[in-house]
Amino acid sequence: MSDQPVLSVFPSEKVNLLIDGTYFNNDLCLVLYRDNTIKFTQLYRLTDGEWYEEMKEDLENLIKLGVNIESITCDGHKSLLKAIKKVCKGVTVQRCIIHIQRMCRIWLSAKPKSEAGIELRRIISKLHLVKTPNDRDYWIVSMVRWYEKHESFINAKSFNQETGRYWYTHKMVRRSFSVIRKALPDMFHYLDNPMIPKSTNGLESFFGHLKGNLNVHRGLSKEHRKNFIRWYLYFNNSSSPGFFKP
Repeated sequence: MSDQPVLSVFPSEKVNLLIDGTYFNNDLCLVLYRDNTIKFTQLYRLTDGEWYEEMKEDLENLIKLGVNIESITCDGHKSLLKAIKKVCKGVTVQRCIIHIQRMCRIWLSAKPKSEAGIELRRIISKLHLVKTPNDRDYWIVSMVRWYEKHESFINAKSFNQETGRYWYTHKMVRRSFSVIRKALPDMFHYLDNPMIPKSTNGLESFFGHLKGNLNVHRGLSKEHRKNFIRWYLYFNNSSSPGFFKP
């Protein structure tokens, strides 16, 4: 299997893409562009990071090859959002709500010390349960009420004698709220279109299976690891309804 396999793009209408990157040893990064509806990898890139210019080029190539992108679900990586804004005007961007939930839980910790942190963590824990417009409205109202109650707390500043600068006193609570506030316009598109995945969990499961198989072959050189990944993606696509031979 020394020859590299070639993935065939499946031109189609209203593609709901999942885009995410995962990292391996030796600064190896796999960026995947996967059609969630037919479970088909439309494009991938083996690189050393999630870079704007590369993802911009990938999106341009997908469009040139006839992939009509209806939506993109992603974790909100700045470089990817910038590339989408540049290339995919009018495409719906769905922020991965599980990623938002996970990061806020990390920042707030399992046992927040402040009342604001405890209440925000409780609200965040219900995010994945939003399944209807009514659920969404109720959740947003709870966030608004939380902000109104704790506005002075999250905006409180302390003075650092060493640097001579002010900084936000409760930065982890503020960071969590800031992420939600910025992502809010793109958090609930899946309620309007059931074809839009609300999270990138499908990709994370895929990455986990790939890494599990790759770990069986420990000791491979970087180039052989790349080749293993290429063949894995090829054979995975071959079982998809979107697979065809050129």
